[in-house]
Amino acid sequence: MHRAPLRIATRKSQLALWQAEHVAALLRAAHPGLGVELLPMSTKGDLILDRSLAAIGGKGLFVKELEIALEERRADLAVHSMKDLPADLPAAFMIGAVLARADARDALVAAHAHRLEELPQGARVGTSSLRRQAQLLAARPDLCIEALRGNLNTRLRRLDDGGLDAIVLACAGLLRLGWESRIAARLPMEIFLPAVGQGVIGIECRAGDVGTVERLAALDHPATRTALDAERAFSRRLGGSCQSPLAAHATLDGARITLQGLVAAPDGSRLLRDSLAGSAAEGIALGEQLARRLLDAGAGALLGSLRTD
Repeated sequence: MHRAPLRIATRKSQLALWQAEHVAALLRAAHPGLGVELLPMSTKGDLILDRSLAAIGGKGLFVKELEIALEERRADLAVHSMKDLPADLPAAFMIGAVLARADARDALVAAHAHRLEELPQGARVGTSSLRRQAQLLAARPDLCIEALRGNLNTRLRRLDDGGLDAIVLACAGLLRLGWESRIAARLPMEIFLPAVGQGVIGIECRAGDVGTVERLAALDHPATRTALDAERAFSRRLGGSCQSPLAAHATLDGARITLQGLVAAPDGSRLLRDSLAGSAAEGIALGEQLARRLLDAGAGALLGSLRTD
């Protein structure tokens, strides 16, 4: 019997389309004869570029239209950068698979510097991420942080046109598009923790779509899933959002997992950072425990003041 093709909802940016095509190729390889089609869409987050994500509702704006396409059965899958996906998913949806994680670090992209320390005094650095802003200013309080929205091409163009001295982007996106040469430095995690889920491609589907869930199982990368679950549990316990300068990264070593977490003031004046290690089988509980430790250290008051602002 002829099977209907799987339809993948995706944003229209070059990186999003690359990710969706990559997932399509993996599905075709895992299930010979399976048809896969892309449904490119523009999201509210892509269309509103004159305001920060925090001001217009957070990273979930990159997701909502894709989830509506799933709900209305115009699509069977939605492919996301997991760092854009809120920690709490609607009950109707699930993450059917996550791919093996790429480089999770942030990249400094600059024409005349190869380290953060080499940027000139008062350098103009572009980012609209409060997490990146906080860690940049903690390391270099003299920097001038300027809002930077848009797809990778748009951000790189603003740097190349001389409007900025440097920008900070995810290494994974640059690597996926073959732009490794643009990376001046990979920012070390000792001073610069990445976003929850950074470097991970996730595939969302309807929770009750058994056939699609079964097809996606072949693509799931268990170690990445374990690390991601711990990071998202940390974020969920803290009520993390785009308005929260929050970071986390988990690594696995055999049956052990180590999770680092951070909550910061946007101006970099205060960084609360801690880590925990334990059994990988208890990664979610570890994420919640680490969040509680940071809350006990003052993260609750810090996050509460940000929500009030």
